[in-house]
Amino acid sequence: MSENSSEVKEKTLSAEELNSLSEHRVRGKDEPPDPKYLLEVRHLCKYFPLGANFFGKPTSYLRAVDDISFGIERGKTIGVVGESGCGKTTLGRTILRLYDITSGQVFFDGKDLAKVPPKELRKMRVDMQLIFQDPYSSLPPRMTVGAIISEAVKVHHIVPKDKVNEHVLNIMKMCGLQPQYYDRYPHEFSGGQRQRICIARALAVNPKLVICDEPVSALDVSIQAQIINLLKQLQNEMGLTYVFISHDLSVVKYIADKIAVMYLGNMMELGNTNDIFANPLHPYTQALFSAVPIPDPDVKMNRIILKGDIPSPANPPAGCKFHTRCAKCMAVCKHLAPRFKAVAPDHFVACHLYDEEMLAQNSKYEELEKADIKISESIEEKKSEMISTSDYKKRKHTKKSAKKKEDFVLGE
Repeated sequence: MSENSSEVKEKTLSAEELNSLSEHRVRGKDEPPDPKYLLEVRHLCKYFPLGANFFGKPTSYLRAVDDISFGIERGKTIGVVGESGCGKTTLGRTILRLYDITSGQVFFDGKDLAKVPPKELRKMRVDMQLIFQDPYSSLPPRMTVGAIISEAVKVHHIVPKDKVNEHVLNIMKMCGLQPQYYDRYPHEFSGGQRQRICIARALAVNPKLVICDEPVSALDVSIQAQIINLLKQLQNEMGLTYVFISHDLSVVKYIADKIAVMYLGNMMELGNTNDIFANPLHPYTQALFSAVPIPDPDVKMNRIILKGDIPSPANPPAGCKFHTRCAKCMAVCKHLAPRFKAVAPDHFVACHLYDEEMLAQNSKYEELEKADIKISESIEEKKSEMISTSDYKKRKHTKKSAKKKEDFVLGE
């Protein structure tokens, strides 16, 4: 068994301990939703067809979200992190049913959104809102601030008609917007103020869940702090639940109760924020977190540099999707996909290093790899022999031809 497996053995818990500690067990398809979660995602997949044959049947798919499972309690925040293109935004939009669900289940407040008919889903929209990444393009330029915030309030009859203006002004006040902004247009505001308008629009319908899709990435650092503090304050006042998507690990550490690490459509690690920052287990999480700057000139950063580029989700590698860039890659990683399992209380990871059953199979795949190498070497040797023989015959034929030509010339 490899050195990696012996290092991990000490950290791995027994089966009995895992069963007693695992509160985040992914339930089966036929099991009812867990009442402690406002949002529970089970084996969620979203595939986009890339090509079609003569009959219109898709021939290949882009696996943007591939078997994602997690749960988040009411009034809590889960941070979703990962490289660009790993499926974070697609995950958020699929949860809201802005994209159709390919397979899996999304339980919101006890209802499976994959089975909710469109008419009922429209009524549920008020409980699920989205804050977009770009405050410059997500606001209609021809509408005033008051009209933007009040539009959904009127459509969904959140308050009586004569109370709409009062309701909007209260929301604006909560979001740090002055009453005189009511009749102004988006182009008159800075990026931070526009994002406050976006937040006010989302909260005007009194939602339970808010998907925050990188809400501060387009803002200056000082403005980012204001928006993050505003989101935390509103969460405490209104009991909101956030799915916070971000590249900025420092921001996620500040606002999130749980962290989910995604890579190429898969969830690599999930756990409480403090646990993951203190003890990241997955090699990808370790590399990702090693890039977080430390504001201390005396502390030397042990940066982990990943080799290669992220593979295409349209053609992901076999086995563990991260094995092509992983410094701790084993033979079994190239053939079998890892299981998402508990390794500590409320700490889950998809890595063979923490799965003793899979580690036991590694020697078998190492032998297979050695056999493949021997076969490849044997084939290469035969190719070399064939090339050498062919070259010898060509040279011999060339000599004979030259001799015949010489004899012919001399004969003349």
